Amino acid sequence: MEVSYYPGCSLHGMAAEYDQSIRAVCQSLRIRLEELDDWNCCGASSAHFMDDQLAIRLSARNLAIADRRGRDLLVPCAACFQRLKHADKELKHDAARWDAEGYQGRMAIYHVNDFFERPEVMDLVRKNVRRPLTGLAGVPYYGCLSQRPPKVTDAPHPEWPTAMDELMETIGVEVRRWSYKTDCCGASLTLTRPGLVRKLSGDLFEAAAEAGAECLVTDCPLCQSNLDAQQASIEAERGVQFGMPVFYITELMALALGCDHPDRWWRKHFVDPRPLLESKGLL
Repeated sequence: MEVSYYPGCSLHGMAAEYDQSIRAVCQSLRIRLEELDDWNCCGASSAHFMDDQLAIRLSARNLAIADRRGRDLLVPCAACFQRLKHADKELKHDAARWDAEGYQGRMAIYHVNDFFERPEVMDLVRKNVRRPLTGLAGVPYYGCLSQRPPKVTDAPHPEWPTAMDELMETIGVEVRRWSYKTDCCGASLTLTRPGLVRKLSGDLFEAAAEAGAECLVTDCPLCQSNLDAQQASIEAERGVQFGMPVFYITELMALALGCDHPDRWWRKHFVDPRPLLESKGLL
């Protein structure tokens, strides 16, 4: 199986462990990722606030590159995914307006969970689990960008998605039920409204703890970075101790599939996940 791959800027920087774990998982499943040649920033999250036409054109260029390949496109970053989906709809509606008359839009654009949930891919995951993550309890956190608005994302159940739940169960994680899986963590407001961000993120941690979770699992680099980095200040502000690692779903998939060298990813986390994993006999 071959898939075009748009990592976006975050996965070449702060979310390098997300990129590396996706590549490790796909290699384990014999899925060939072909990174788009000469891709550019999609404009998330600043361009569409400043110039909506620039935002469309930035993503349109990436889509044109993918369109020429004719393969489905995997987009791990939730913000990038939303911008590319939005541009795809604009191009299909009026290609001439965006100087993209040759655009066919033949490829499906997948976010991570939706890609791995495909029956043929989920079957590969199920068959290749080497070390079920038995005893690890977590909550799936989708955030908002990969789900809303549904007219852009095409999410079938934007308020109650289940793809990551199913992936977690497939690799042996005990999925705890909670009602915050698509609530916003406030990542885009980190610099302008830090107090609000701590409130939103703190509520997520408290709800996860009440559900009996030992970790949060996400598919968004903005959410992961925000929740992981904010946790210490939230604990100090609320006078509680969560000590809750925030994993990318693909980090846990890679661990369950027996991929090499996951320790290089754990070192990038603010909340070190190794003590938790060691206590479960998973390291």
